[in-house]
Amino acid sequence: MERRMVTTVTDCPGRIVPVGTPITIPKDNFVTITQALGGNYTVTYNGNMVRVDGTDAAALGLEPEVLVFEQPDGEDILEEQVWDALRTVFDPEIPVDLVNLGLIYKVEIDQSAKAVDIEMTLTAPGCGMGPVLVGDVEYRVAQVPNVRAVTVELVFDPPWNREMMSEEAQLETGMFY
Repeated sequence: MERRMVTTVTDCPGRIVPVGTPITIPKDNFVTITQALGGNYTVTYNGNMVRVDGTDAAALGLEPEVLVFEQPDGEDILEEQVWDALRTVFDPEIPVDLVNLGLIYKVEIDQSAKAVDIEMTLTAPGCGMGPVLVGDVEYRVAQVPNVRAVTVELVFDPPWNREMMSEEAQLETGMFY
């Protein structure tokens, strides 16, 4: 787990975790970065956990992480690149990506439409960060070469449980079964 204190260099938009309420951290305030994964940040500010989008990294005095994929031969969408994009989206509370958390239930690629359809869930159905995570998935998968459309559907059947996590994620988080 990362612990680094920084000062906001401009007003910094974010969302309170886990409810998803928008917040602006004013310029010249101290925040502690607790997680910096996948280009996004989880910080603590005034006792709250706040998720800061990587596109707002400059407000924290940091360089934004840019997602880059090698252009494939031909016009097909490469499924492995879609999965690679999904592995860059992290839960703001648990330092594990959505794939290894077991939150991605299905990925379907329609090569003729250049579209990717994804079914995913959340660790809790009432999670206020759901729309933020869906937006992250849509944005990241849209960066994959040849993708023209991304649709994400939140599903809750079957409901997520910790047993769906990869063995690596269970070891990393200490959530064993």
